[in-house]
Amino acid sequence: MKNIVELLIEKKKMISTMESCTGGAIANYITNIPDASQVFSFAAVTYSNEFKIKMGVSKEIIDKYTVYSMETARCMAKTISEFTNSSYGVGVTGKLKKVDPNNLSGENDLCYLSIYDSDNDKYYDEIIKVINDTREDNKKQIINIFVEKMINILK
Repeated sequence: MKNIVELLIEKKKMISTMESCTGGAIANYITNIPDASQVFSFAAVTYSNEFKIKMGVSKEIIDKYTVYSMETARCMAKTISEFTNSSYGVGVTGKLKKVDPNNLSGENDLCYLSIYDSDNDKYYDEIIKVINDTREDNKKQIINIFVEKMINILK
């Protein structure tokens, strides 16, 4: 994550996140790095559909594709980028090996990660099959994939 913060500082770019299943873990790891305040100003943890929609995620997207979809992750990423005027917005939604009684559709071991690049109106997407037994380890798996993907985008 240190490399990401350094590259964002060097490029004078900002990043923001809207996370669901990761519960703000990506934002936490970013803000653990000294000088992160130069590139990071806001994160939203939108665990429920209601608060995804209140933050600007399209109800129609959720209704059509479900909350557990790349379309929803993309909408989260773009919405948070626009809300914060950030160069990069990160959207994460999915299930970490647990049934969601409020949203029964979708696989119980898939996570959808989208990074929106507002300067180029481009999405970088990854569907992640979580493989670990604990939520904490699955969040770390997602963070590791995010770090690898984000470094590749910034280089």
